[in-house]
Amino acid sequence: MPVTSSDDLVYLTSLLDGTLILPGDPGWNAGRSAWQLAVDQRPAAVVRARSAADVAVTLEAARAYGLRVAPQGSGHNAAPLGPLDDTILLRTSEMSTVHIDAVRRRARVGAGAVWAEVTEAAAKHGLAGLSGTAADVGVVGYTLGGGLSWFARSHGLAANHVTAATVVTADGRILHVDAEHEPELFWAIRGGGGGFGVVTELEFALFPITEVHAGAMYWPMEQAEAVLRRWRDWTATVPDSVTSIGRLLRFPPLEEIPQPFRARALVAVEAVAQLDRQAADEVLAPLRELGPEIDTFAPTPVTNLNMLHLDPPGPTPATGDGFQVTGLPDEALAALLAVAGPGNDVPLLTIEARHLGGALAPNARKGGAVSSLDAAFGLFSGGITVDAGSAAAVHAALDALSAAMAPWRAPTSYRNFTERRTAGLAFEPAHVHRRLREIKKTYDPLDVIRANHPVRPS
Repeated sequence: MPVTSSDDLVYLTSLLDGTLILPGDPGWNAGRSAWQLAVDQRPAAVVRARSAADVAVTLEAARAYGLRVAPQGSGHNAAPLGPLDDTILLRTSEMSTVHIDAVRRRARVGAGAVWAEVTEAAAKHGLAGLSGTAADVGVVGYTLGGGLSWFARSHGLAANHVTAATVVTADGRILHVDAEHEPELFWAIRGGGGGFGVVTELEFALFPITEVHAGAMYWPMEQAEAVLRRWRDWTATVPDSVTSIGRLLRFPPLEEIPQPFRARALVAVEAVAQLDRQAADEVLAPLRELGPEIDTFAPTPVTNLNMLHLDPPGPTPATGDGFQVTGLPDEALAALLAVAGPGNDVPLLTIEARHLGGALAPNARKGGAVSSLDAAFGLFSGGITVDAGSAAAVHAALDALSAAMAPWRAPTSYRNFTERRTAGLAFEPAHVHRRLREIKKTYDPLDVIRANHPVRPS
């Protein structure tokens, strides 16, 4: 039956261990808020789940009332979800358990766990997971979308190393999923996104990494062309144990930003090298020849890597987007700099290119639906959007950058870097997408479960 009022869902209160929040209830605004504060989420209701059973009850209610369910942990990539007026927002942040099996080198985490929690717990055993650059990103959503870490060129995507999951399907079944149990669903959730079922627990491999040589070099923006050319050429020579990012950064004049960066425009290279100091210094030498103004490279515990990329420390009113490119020849760098280089007033705080290849290359790893990234570099850009004017300016800048780089765009994009709704965008080859649609049809034929980048039932 169609829901006529959100009050129709009040009966859920007696069935949930968690919390049902309806429009107008205390905590409504906090409950519906995503990490991306620029996204104004207005669902039919919010459920703060505490267990897989809560998830099953929520899905059953959604089916009964003709609603959909959007699982959300931290809400980092919330914008592509679109309007949620026909949707129950299923918040999983209270399901944040983290268990480390040091003998098997495995982590098993709840749907609400963020990477900071896993990194700290694993480091106590001399282990590390394939976390992203930001500490407060949800582990499950990040991994279902692929998972691009500082160790990506040596270890591939985080999705490749998932060993098991607990998944609640659209019909309310709670399934153990691995290579022997529900193998098609297991294949789909590894890189295919979060629309095939609600993952309430995820198990994945850890690695004996405790310290790396990591840091960043910064130069004035006026040196952007020379630095980015040198960095691009350098990436063709480095071993797979080195993952790096070339960035254009524009820091606002805020007191909380350290003085060397405040109100400045800089070009930077960030890198993590799984090498000792001597070997790392040899690899970094061509970059140092350009005389960086700031050089922070040093032996670094894996627990400190979350500070390297200068990600915001908490929820932020920001808008970003990304895509992949087949390469960065001189013409591509010239096109990028013509839009966002020295002399341009661009409302984008960051424009970055991540070096791919190595274990990310096609056929380098076999795993789930997306086990590689068929591109040379992944680009991501973003800016602060506190009001309609700043949002319009940032969207216009993202569009201009996308248009400038169009000749070098790769055929597929990376889910986790695509933060705007884009019709017809491909995240995997056509034959993989067809298989994902068949799996969606098997497990969620009515398309009850919403993902930020949906796969429709075939």
